[in-house]
Amino acid sequence: MTEFRGTWSEDDVEIFLQETTVPIRLATHRPDGSLWVVTLWYRYRDGVFECATQADAAVAGFLRNDPSVAFDVSTNRVPYSGIRGNGTVTISTDGARDTLQELVERYLDGTDSSLAQWLLDDEREEVRIRIEPSTIYSWDYAERMRDVSATDA
Repeated sequence: MTEFRGTWSEDDVEIFLQETTVPIRLATHRPDGSLWVVTLWYRYRDGVFECATQADAAVAGFLRNDPSVAFDVSTNRVPYSGIRGNGTVTISTDGARDTLQELVERYLDGTDSSLAQWLLDDEREEVRIRIEPSTIYSWDYAERMRDVSATDA
């Protein structure tokens, strides 16, 4: 069960995550214990994040070794807002292609581009990264940044 803390209600968090199409920033540990941050496309549904990556990607190996993660999904323009938290990852090939298809459509607005076609190539072996949050902390700097425009930043 996810603990929701911070500025927004659980419903507000869900709306933000459904409407915001910036990548999730995922922090994990490498086998030597050092930290690693990677950005991935995500979808949020039924209280979990789902991402896709190539099966042989370094991050997939890191997550298999240590499934504990921290994450951040935040806007890149003022006024800044977003969520951050921690959770646990499971990796599976089940549903990986469907997840990737939905992510391509979400972030690229379709599958017609050469990038979309490359990502969806049948030769690519994908895995689904499922992040079950333990804690989600929301924050919104709209009030404190009310007199700062995106062009000022």
